[in-house]
Amino acid sequence: MINFPARLGLSAILVLILGLSACAPAGLPTTPTAAPPALSQTIPPGFTYADGTRPLSFPADFGAHPDFRSEWWYYTGNLQTAQGRHFGFELTVFRVSLLPPTAPLPSDSNWYSRELYFAHFTISDISSVRFYAFERYSRPGPGLAGAQGDPYRVWLEDWNITGGAPGAYHLQAKQADAALDLNLNDEMGVILQGQNGYSRKGQNVSDASYYYSQPRLSARGSINLAGVSYQVSGLAWNDHEFSTSVLDKTQIGWDWFSLQFESGPALMLFQLRERDGSTSATSGGTFITADKTRQVLQNKDSQITVLDQWHSPHNNGVYPSGWQIQLTSPDCLLQVRPWMPDQEVNFLAVTYWEGAVRFEGTCGGQPVRGSGYIELTGYAGNLPLP
Repeated sequence: MINFPARLGLSAILVLILGLSACAPAGLPTTPTAAPPALSQTIPPGFTYADGTRPLSFPADFGAHPDFRSEWWYYTGNLQTAQGRHFGFELTVFRVSLLPPTAPLPSDSNWYSRELYFAHFTISDISSVRFYAFERYSRPGPGLAGAQGDPYRVWLEDWNITGGAPGAYHLQAKQADAALDLNLNDEMGVILQGQNGYSRKGQNVSDASYYYSQPRLSARGSINLAGVSYQVSGLAWNDHEFSTSVLDKTQIGWDWFSLQFESGPALMLFQLRERDGSTSATSGGTFITADKTRQVLQNKDSQITVLDQWHSPHNNGVYPSGWQIQLTSPDCLLQVRPWMPDQEVNFLAVTYWEGAVRFEGTCGGQPVRGSGYIELTGYAGNLPLP
């Protein structure tokens, strides 16, 4: 059971739900038409929105963007012990604006804030077929949560993501009988998604986010479960997006894939699902070769076929649980399976499936395999749309 701190109040929780609706994978620009796309009518006054005119700059854009309504730093990964015991993990920090940055606060107290932070921490223990999931909420002041670009740090209480030397990061999270302590090193660099970091996901020009990834982070450290410590190594992935938009009213959820090939390449692929059963034209992704060449994928460049289903014992949700992914260029055919079926996150504000997966297949006629993470929303519970 999740207990919300009483000081947050119902209004803050409702705003949190509204802000989380922007946390969809972002898409690609649609083909320009004679008339410029309209702006979404859901953008509140006082906020900036993503329109493709803002270049991304680092290290500043590693940090927070309070002029946008919602933002998240999303770390996932697959880890193993020397004996082959497998784990998946997620550590995500979300920022939601309660007020525009220009709005006056009713008091100069540190406890008043324009923002709310919340975070999700999960571990998938494949050998024990056990899934650990935790959630926290906090306002920033005084110093309880926040994000900054230089020096890089994102935190909520004692859950921390910190930067050291360029491309080096430290992740720490602990709650109840589960703990994660990892050192990450960036092997691929920052990859801008969409059109130079501008990613469309709806029919309006403002239905978009600014979005970059770090698709290949070597990981080494420890996982502690029920008092037993495991030394682990593997690969992690980071997504950082910031936006003021929401999904189109015709869209009901998304399927997001991040796949890391043992031979070096990486694939980000997503589909936004429409209410009529079709896939949004703004679905797509990016294939990154081992030498860091970036290839943008549009909706027509891929086909995702569901191979199996999983029925949640926690609710009435029915999720896809096995996929065939076919890419036209590069020529890849991949079979993707979860490391274990039940990796469903059940929180008060949102229910979704976020889990470790593995795959094998061919690319260019050569055998390939690897691991990754998949996020599935809109299959159970309320998708938090305003």
